[in-house]
This record gives sequence, C-alpha cells and structure tokens, in this order.
Amino acid sequence: MKPFALLETKLRKKITSRRDFLKLAGAAACVTALPSAIALGLSTTVAPSDLASASHQLGVGSPDYVLRIASSLVEIAPKHIVSAITYNDRFPGPLLRFREGQPATVEIHNDTDTPEQLHWHGQMVSTDVDGAAEEGTPFIPARGVRRIAFTPRPAGFRFYHTHNRAGADLHAGQYSGQVGPVYIRTQARAGKLRPGSSSRSQRVRAVFQSGWGHGAGFSEPHHASKELETAGESTMKTSLAKGMPHGYEVGYRYFTINGRMLGHGEPVRVKQGERVLFHILNGSATEIRSLALPGHTFKVVALDGNAVSTPAEIPVLWLGTAERISALVEMKHPGVWIMGDLADDDRGHGMGVVVEYAGHKGRPVWIAPKPFRWDYSRFAKAGTPALSPDETFEMRFAKENAAEEGFNRWTINGVSYPMTQGVVPASFHLKQGRRYRLRMRNASDDIHPIHLHRHSFELTKLAGKPTAGLIKDVVMVGGYQEVEVDFTADNPGITLFHCHQQLHMDFGFMTLFDYL
Repeated sequence: MKPFALLETKLRKKITSRRDFLKLAGAAACVTALPSAIALGLSTTVAPSDLASASHQLGVGSPDYVLRIASSLVEIAPKHIVSAITYNDRFPGPLLRFREGQPATVEIHNDTDTPEQLHWHGQMVSTDVDGAAEEGTPFIPARGVRRIAFTPRPAGFRFYHTHNRAGADLHAGQYSGQVGPVYIRTQARAGKLRPGSSSRSQRVRAVFQSGWGHGAGFSEPHHASKELETAGESTMKTSLAKGMPHGYEVGYRYFTINGRMLGHGEPVRVKQGERVLFHILNGSATEIRSLALPGHTFKVVALDGNAVSTPAEIPVLWLGTAERISALVEMKHPGVWIMGDLADDDRGHGMGVVVEYAGHKGRPVWIAPKPFRWDYSRFAKAGTPALSPDETFEMRFAKENAAEEGFNRWTINGVSYPMTQGVVPASFHLKQGRRYRLRMRNASDDIHPIHLHRHSFELTKLAGKPTAGLIKDVVMVGGYQEVEVDFTADNPGITLFHCHQQLHMDFGFMTLFDYL
C-alpha cells in the first residue's frame, strides 16, 4: 500500500483595488488563566534586537524542526507566479512528523514585518503553544523567533497554519498560503493509517483555496429547521428592504493541489492492483471542496485524523475548510485520469491533479460521477446511542447582513467577537472531567465548518439524526440545520471555538470557553 498526501486550497486573485477583491455575495439563500502545573507546552520568545544571541536564550540543543515564515514568489504553473507567505519557502509547508507522547521542540522564525501565530490544529496542547491570540498565545514577533516545546497528541493526520485575523487583507491569515501537514505516529508505530517508508509521503505538498463554492444541498441528512429558516430569511429581507446590499464575499482566480494547478505538477503515479492511501486536507481559507476520481471509489478510513468506526466506500469526497479525510483507493481502472473537484469552472482554474497508471500516457480524462450526497453518519457506529452529557450549551449562529463596512457580521447567541485580536471574557464555563454537549443551530443559509481548539468531539446528532462513535475536530453545520457534538473537558485553559471560514471568523464568528 502506498501512502500519498494531498492538501488543498484556492489562491486569491491579484488585487488592484478594494473592488477587485470584494464581490457582492449572490442571494441564497472574566478569563481563567492556565495553571502552570498542568501546562503541556513551554515556549521562549526572542525579539528582533536579540536575534544575535537567540541560540543561547532559546536553550541548549537543536530543535526537532525549524520553520521560517517569509514572503515568497511561488510558481503554480508556467507564467503563473503568485506572492505568498510560506513556511521554509515551500508551498505548502513541509510535512512534520512526530511521535505521540514524545516531547518535541519547534523553533519558528518570523522573517516578515507582521507578528504571527502558528496554530497546531487538532492537537491537545496548552494555550501557550496552541497558536491563537484569543487564548493568550504570545505572538511570534516580526523579525523575531519563538521556540516552543510540547507533547504531540493525539496520533493521526493533523496540520499547522497561521491563526492571524485577516479582515479585508487578502495577504494575511490563511489567504496568504500558510499551511502545512502534520502526521503523528502512535507510540507503538502501529495502526491502519501509519505511513510506510515510501519517499512518496515525504513529498507532500498543499493547496490553498478560498471563496465559497458549493451550496447546502450536497449533504445528508438534508433537513432544514423551518423555524431557523424563517428567522434567517426574515432578517435578510428586512436588511435588503432598508437598502443594504448583500455582504461581501472573496473572489479567486487560481486553484492548486500540492502547490500546482491541474496539469502543471507531477502526476500521482500508480500501478494496477495497488492500494493507495490518500491523506487529504482542505487547507483553504473559506471553501468547501469536493473530490472524485473517475472509475474509482474512496474507502474512508479516517476523518480529521481519527479512525472511523465504520469504514465506507463512496464515490465522492466532500471536505469543509480544515477537514481532513484519509481514504484508500484500489487502483483497478487503468488510464490517465483527473482527480478533481466536481465544479467544472474550478477544475478549469486548477482544482485537480492527474493520476497516471504505469504504462499509460495521453490526455487526462474527467468523467463526472453520479449525484451523491455526503453523510457523516455513514462512518459512525451504527445502532449505538451516544452517552448522555453532564451539561448542554445552546448555540445559535446568525448573520447580520453587510453590517461591518459591507462585510457580514456573525454572532453566536447574539454576540459578535470583537474585531481586535485578543482575549475577552469567556462565554461558556467548563469543569474538568465533565462531558458537554454543544447544540448548534444555524440561522443562516451558509455552511459553517465549526472548530473547537485543543479538544476533539463526538458527533451525536446531525439534522435530527442521532449518531455516535465519530470523532472529529471540525464539523460542517449546514444552512438552517442543527448539529450536536459532545466533548470531554480534559485540557484546561482558555479554549477558542469558531467557524473555520476566515471571512466568518474575522467578522465575529468566535467565542471562548474557560475552565472553572
């Protein structure tokens, strides 16, 4: 079995004016500090003026990895060169491998003029190293360096990315291209998803994508709450009646997989009879993506790096922003194929990669699959009820159309996170060891990929359908739908909760939990 990894995202288009990068969206629809006794990470920060003595201040010994954040010119296709912020001059950043439970040290140099955050997505680390200013993580100073030490966990496919807020600046946040893959091996070096020694997995590349590409009708259960829909549509109609335009969205020109547009990178080379394990990350700032390979199916074995209870074979993958899928593909349909997005226009602008069988050459072929709806519950534990929570938190997501200088403002229970990047009083309070349920109700027509920092959660209800046994760290909450997830409060400290769409997070869609 050959392991192979893909990360995907869409590149912003060239900006020459405010109008160029903003387009009107079409109508559719007091804080508790982390006790030092339980901290899982350590860090040291060196300011720019101290760089000459950085090695002495950062401690004895070499780090496991050194990452450099810097501006780079990236060729995504011949005569297509874009400006990006990269890790180690690579787009996407290098694959980082860790061993679960084995302490690791990473030294991060910031060669830009802007303070930066580097978030360890999906890992149970302390607030000091998690990489979110909203949790109190120190910034990596402009022209400075930070060395952090932490214990990687849990095992599986994770990733790292910037956590700076971008607002209207499309050269900041995840619009900039800052994302890279992480693979954490189990202590026993065992497990179905353990990559082999093949150099193929050493050459992982990521893709960045942004914008909003697909509507709510791709998933199951496709059950909208009439109450939420009525409230959301009424609010929008009232806004439009007052003469407000639809809120801005971000426009894009190029798409890449593993840093190259379709047809301009190395193909995925396979042999008939092989089974190939694909690790796929949607590293975009804002988009939901689909992926299909004509004549083949994907056997999903893990979601967000966590082995699924029920592996299932399906023809199309769907990934919300920051979601990961690990899937096996049996190579039994020789030829030269396009593995790409269902959207013809997006494939035409680069959203795909060529899969080439040994002994076959020629123009790659795309054949659209039959209609298919994505359903998380396919991979859950059938017939098993979820445990009862100790407490349930109600959450209602809503959109205030074009309320923030033309951008949509987002609220959770009527409260929008301040535009300033930093810590505010927590809205939800946890007690260590208790099981909590988040009942999320989406009163907008947008799909929200919801992420909870420093914890994993179990999906317990999707649009009225009970589920159990499916562990994730991002879940798509459909337009006018309800989703419930449970998590155990087992990682004390301030904890950020947000929509992983950069445009939503930046304009209010965040809140904080703390531990009592």
